Amino acid sequence: MAISSYTDLQNHLLSKQYTWLITGVAGFIGSHLLEELLKLNQNVVGIDNFSTGNEQNMVQVLDSVNEEQRKRFSFHRGDIGSKKDCTPLFEHIDFVLHQAALGSVPRSITAPDITHENNVTGFLNILLLAKNANVKRFIYASSSSVYGDSPDLPKVEAKIGNPLSPYAVTKLTNELYAKAFSTCYHIETIGLRYFNVFGLRQNPNGPYAAVIPRWISALLAEEPIYINGDGETSRDFCYVTNAVHANLLAALTTKTAALNRVFNVAVGEQHTLNQLYEFIVAGLHKKNAQQPIYREFREGDIRHSLASIEDITLLLGYSPAFTLEEGLKQMLSKIPSRP
Repeated sequence: MAISSYTDLQNHLLSKQYTWLITGVAGFIGSHLLEELLKLNQNVVGIDNFSTGNEQNMVQVLDSVNEEQRKRFSFHRGDIGSKKDCTPLFEHIDFVLHQAALGSVPRSITAPDITHENNVTGFLNILLLAKNANVKRFIYASSSSVYGDSPDLPKVEAKIGNPLSPYAVTKLTNELYAKAFSTCYHIETIGLRYFNVFGLRQNPNGPYAAVIPRWISALLAEEPIYINGDGETSRDFCYVTNAVHANLLAALTTKTAALNRVFNVAVGEQHTLNQLYEFIVAGLHKKNAQQPIYREFREGDIRHSLASIEDITLLLGYSPAFTLEEGLKQMLSKIPSRP
């Protein structure tokens, strides 16, 4: 069956069962992938060491599916850098969705060694095991950070700049390893350069929390909102459902031209932090919300980001199901503490 849209993909999965391995399954995007696959009656093996993932994310997913679907999930607590932890997981795996990583540009600047260990050593271990297990395809999370200091907008996959942080270096290294493995060992790989993915289950706490859940949490608690820089920094914000669709379309694509390359995962729309703040305030119906507090730009951040989604649309049949405003509306409607 040719898969040219996400509807095609859903119909295909509902008629055929595969076994999927999700690394970082207790994380933000990993748990959303788990939920979608279980609801499509797929078999899922997951691994997480809870360094950034949250067990409650998996609990929420399992509460949202039926008993038969819950039985299709097998969880293993372990480290992606450990062959002992990971080797037993690769029996009868069809597809790998590699989401596990230590995110955050500031954290990578503070601890480049730990970031490398998780994002490069761990990645290589999973990629090597996938190759040895002859999986059908290896899909992995890359990042828009690989565009570095390239000033060109929109960002097109074929043209990147110099990395601006150790985190960006690790993601670029992942892409190079995946390309080398596809050349040397003929394993099929596809990398997905995420652009500011947001949604439910994204951690609002800690120094490395993503801006959207952090601002929502602060507004609900009537705490100060901080914006790095003048607020005119812009991003291509992408709701998590879009990222889920991209992963599964990449795994099941029948187009050989789509293999062994990377794609942007975004909406193709640019919004400033000031606009984002206004959207969130409006979505929370906070008519008397406090004004944000502006502070210095964050080290390692790029000024503007906007993705071209031409390639992923053409080759994977990707179409973003949610814009920034639509994604925020969906997200805010599901927050229990919303006024």
